[in-house]
Amino acid sequence: MISKEQLEEAERNISDPWWRLNNLYYIIDKHGRKQLFKCNWAQKQLYENIWYCNIILKARQLGMSTFICLLFLDRCLFNSNVSAGILAHTLEDASHMFKRVKFAYDFLPDQIRSLRQASTDSARELVFSNNSSLRVGTSMRGSTFQYLHISEFGKISATDPNKAREIITGSLNTLAAGQYCFIESTAEGREGYFYDMCKIAQDQHKQNTKLTKLDYRFHFFPWYKDNSYTLEGDVTITKELEDYFKSLEDQEIFLTSQQKAWYSKKQSTQQEDMKREYPSTPDEAFETAITGAYYAKQLDLARIEGRITKVLYDPQLPVHTAWDLGYGDSTAIWVFQISGRWINLLEYIENSNEPLTYYLKLLKQKDYIWGTHLVPHDAAHHEYGSGLTRIETARKNGFHFTLSHDILRDEGIDAVRHMFNRFWFDEEKCSRGILALDNYRRQWNAKQGCWSSSPCHDENSHCADAMRTLATGFDKIDSRGLTDKEAENLINRYLPRFT
Repeated sequence: MISKEQLEEAERNISDPWWRLNNLYYIIDKHGRKQLFKCNWAQKQLYENIWYCNIILKARQLGMSTFICLLFLDRCLFNSNVSAGILAHTLEDASHMFKRVKFAYDFLPDQIRSLRQASTDSARELVFSNNSSLRVGTSMRGSTFQYLHISEFGKISATDPNKAREIITGSLNTLAAGQYCFIESTAEGREGYFYDMCKIAQDQHKQNTKLTKLDYRFHFFPWYKDNSYTLEGDVTITKELEDYFKSLEDQEIFLTSQQKAWYSKKQSTQQEDMKREYPSTPDEAFETAITGAYYAKQLDLARIEGRITKVLYDPQLPVHTAWDLGYGDSTAIWVFQISGRWINLLEYIENSNEPLTYYLKLLKQKDYIWGTHLVPHDAAHHEYGSGLTRIETARKNGFHFTLSHDILRDEGIDAVRHMFNRFWFDEEKCSRGILALDNYRRQWNAKQGCWSSSPCHDENSHCADAMRTLATGFDKIDSRGLTDKEAENLINRYLPRFT
């Protein structure tokens, strides 16, 4: 029962949206208790910086989805003829969000609910007596909204690109300039719609670009600004984490000992997912490869060890190539040298809808001493048009192709993993290939809600297949380049660059 004092306060402040958000709505907190909602630091910061289109990169457990659900409910209750949509990743997530909205509505003061009576239907929708409505679901095509919330769009972009495209072409097209959109997510790899939209919005923010009503404002909420992410007690900090904390200080991010202790304990369970789930900076949020990526751990180690850097070409060593030969689609080529135990990846080449002779001409133009050219075993098959095999076409153009071993795909992936600690990547000339390896992942099984055992066949596949050619044909390379003594001298010559 509302007291007389509370009723008088409500009458004075009911026209203030900020007051309503912090005084009218109840939620279930993390401990399962009914609690009056009060905006935390991140929610307050978002509220004070709302733009028409908002893209939100965040750490876990900051309550962004709850806040936006309540914001939309408030807009519908106190404005007539408003339509709001909340799009979730899965039906289960949609159900949870609808329960939050329904709970907040059910525990409003009786006086407000009597003025804004609501009906529900099977589509998880509240329709209010002022002709406003709030709908929660996994698709919003065919509807018209003034407010739209897309939750965990990074996850959707990574696991189901077709659904992400449907959201872009369908749901986002329900909004006109001057209406409101909130896209929020943790990061999930360095590709896809969410990554691209974040980078564009982040670049505009850095350049102080004046935004139009259709431009997205970039919001970032790191873990260390949340006061709850602290831990008392003596915790041993590893050398790796000490170096990481030092790198944050170089970016003017200074952590307390309690924050470092919390991060250390949390990182021991989250491991390679820590930077994605609890990022300190926007860039590191996207460092971690997406869940289901085949080479996530291997690439993380290569970055930690500094093996993605400037790689020098040695004119005294032969240059080899490893191919994935496209048949009507992309052809991918890794260009590399072998220096003792190291495999130095000098370049990555990829193009599509070009004949084999195009790539052979491209290689001829390079000032390299060519060694072995590894190709998949199916290069021995005859082409439908010319009747020649790829091997014969290459020979006619002055190249000798060597077939890699014909082994199972999963065995080839394991071969790449075992060889990965020998790779050095040129960060500039191999950037496209590194990105593709980062995002080469298992196929997402939407029906079962898990990753399948098969790779996702997309724009990253050709690069990964070319790398498999390298690993499965490595023993067929004619010359390994250097003697052990020469390799030792070479490593000593290069070592100062990496320490």
